[in-house]
Amino acid sequence: MNRAGRILIALAAIMGADGVILAAASAHGADAARLASASSMLLFHATAVLGTVALAERGVVHAKIGIVAAFGFVISAALFAGDLTLRQYAGHGLFPMAAPTGGTLLIASWLALAVSAAWPKQS
Repeated sequence: MNRAGRILIALAAIMGADGVILAAASAHGADAARLASASSMLLFHATAVLGTVALAERGVVHAKIGIVAAFGFVISAALFAGDLTLRQYAGHGLFPMAAPTGGTLLIASWLALAVSAAWPKQS
């Protein structure tokens, strides 16, 4: 496995841990719907990162495009979840439109994964 794949696996594990932490915080906090959404985004996309790395490693998808999509999942989910979490605890977001930007980039990352599946396998 290459370095990018190992980095992505570590980032996915961190996303998973953060997702569980936010799920617990949302279950025990008052009016914590933002945290539940942030948790879901991290947990869903942590598994997407792991799956994408596995597919790229096995040559099922175009490796370079797949790895770009996986990094997109990490960055985008961090933007989305980070913005919601900061709004919950600090009363302000990361920057204007951070969550929608993260959501839009998540859509783009899913589409990149679709392209990586449709693209001919690298030799």
